[in-house]
Amino acid sequence: MRTTGTDHLKTGLLAMLALCLGFLCDAAATQATAQTMAALPAAGAGLTPGAEARPILAWTEFCQSYPAECAFDRNEPARITLTPAIWSTIVSVNRRVNRTIEPVTDQEHWGRPDRWDLAEDGRGDCEDYQLLKRRILAAAGLPRRAMRMTVVIDEKGEGHAVLTLVTDRGDYILDNKTNAVMAWHETGYVFIKREGQDALAWVSLGGASSPVTTANR
Repeated sequence: MRTTGTDHLKTGLLAMLALCLGFLCDAAATQATAQTMAALPAAGAGLTPGAEARPILAWTEFCQSYPAECAFDRNEPARITLTPAIWSTIVSVNRRVNRTIEPVTDQEHWGRPDRWDLAEDGRGDCEDYQLLKRRILAAAGLPRRAMRMTVVIDEKGEGHAVLTLVTDRGDYILDNKTNAVMAWHETGYVFIKREGQDALAWVSLGGASSPVTTANR
């Protein structure tokens, strides 16, 4: 049977998801690892969403290609209730995906400044890491509505994408630049905007002017 490039990408994605989910099972089964990540973070204040904001163009294109990844259910919880087990899963997924994907810019990868996808071929930049993390965490039972793609200005003054987890202990950030899951105010980033929780739209987070792309690794 003849296979296409799309078939190879789908096969690669399924293999990556199976690998990552296997890592979750291994982490849950390894008591010593679980104990090192079981302590819950201190409670803190979350970000305050503002007015509606213009989404990144590459996100709009991503949603056209992956509509299920952008869909949300208002019946889902708007916050994740953190438990030691859930926190351990979050920390594990962040670490494993960061180690699994080969970092490459969209310009090097696709010949264009910004493209969002799920790193089906095992390569990607900042937003691809976070989108894959969200897919894995959603498959593990966390509410997608409480996991919002977010645009920031990083320490280099460049546009960067992270994943915000809205929790009952504040907003926490998953980032490919670090394996630590940090409270948003500990990152040092300027927070610009993120996906809203009540509509297929983005909301301002009160930061500086928005970057056009999130194109660094």
